[in-house]
Parts: sequence; structure tokens; C-alpha cells
Amino acid sequence: MKVLLINGSPRGKGNTYIALSEVAKALEANSIETEIVSIGTKAVQGCIACYRCAESGRCVFGDVLYTTVREKLETADGIVIGSPVYYAGPNGSLCALLDRLFYSASSLLRYKPAAAVAVCRRGGASATFDRLNKYFTINDMPVVSSQYWNSVHGRLPGEASQDAEGLQTMRTLGNNMAWVLKSLKNGGEPIPEREPGIMTNFIR
Repeated sequence: MKVLLINGSPRGKGNTYIALSEVAKALEANSIETEIVSIGTKAVQGCIACYRCAESGRCVFGDVLYTTVREKLETADGIVIGSPVYYAGPNGSLCALLDRLFYSASSLLRYKPAAAVAVCRRGGASATFDRLNKYFTINDMPVVSSQYWNSVHGRLPGEASQDAEGLQTMRTLGNNMAWVLKSLKNGGEPIPEREPGIMTNFIR
């Protein structure tokens, strides 16, 4: 089994990476393979609502970041998404990527356990955590919890390593994710059958 961790920070080895690495270490201690992918510093194309992905199953913008993450989702059994806090919300570049991924590749994500991680200096973590969880809860994904809300504090690079409670929360998250993955694998329960989609736009 494998978990894909997405580092939504432009700093590839900053505090978000430290938090995700703690989750990864706990997963690996439970014999779960992990991979951390960073979104980097290049501009990320947002969704333009062209709906071309409904025909092809892929975003019309075939940039390297989108293509790379989409391919890795095919073999991932679970996903953890981490972001620094920008104005009490996730990094805009990360959201631009996730908007396209979750709309065009929802079938690769459905019923896979997921978790969000927020990293902040002082505040805004809960709002960021909530925003990221909405990607999961619109797509039939079991949300994995921890002993506290999944946040770690630190401003300067490396400061997150001083947040003992935050890092413990990350380890618990990794252990819980491993437990959910193994339970799903060993449980043998079939995936629920989906009803045909219904859309109500409240326009009459």
C-alpha cells in the first residue's frame, strides 16, 4: 500500500515538508510506502470551467505538475495534502492544482482515505484545514483524523520541528491512516453503489 503526500508549499524543504515527513515516518513504520511531491514555485494554471475533462478524463492543461500528480494518484491508496497558511487559507497555487485534479480525476480519488495538514505561524490553521477537507468530503473520500486538528506551527524554515504537540499530532495521523488503510484492505466490504448523479442549481 502507498500514500501520496502533496506538499503545497513553494518551499520544498520548509515547515510543511517537516510536518508531512512526520506523517510519512509513521506510515512507513506501519509498512506503508510513501512519497512526498512538492508543487514547487512555478505558476499553476487554475480551472477555467471548460468541462473538456468530462470528455477525456484529463484536464485540458497538460502541465507537468498536474500530469505527475495525476499519474501518482493511480497507484496511491491514500492521500495527505499539506499547505502553509496564506491569509487564513491554503496556498492559492495548491488550490489551483486541486480544483483541476478533483474535478477531472475524481475517479482516481473516490473512496481513498485522505487527510489535510495545515502549517501556520500563529492563526488560520483551522480555516485552512477546513478548506482542504472540503475536497475530500465532496468526493466520497473517508477523512482520517488525529488526536487534534492537523496543524503544526512554525514561521521560519525549520521551526516546525520545535512544535512537539504538532509533530505528535502528525505521527498519530500517520498511524491512524495506516490503520484505516489496513482495515479497508482486510475488511472485504464492497464499495457502496452510487446513485445516478442529481444536480439542483436552484434556478427555476
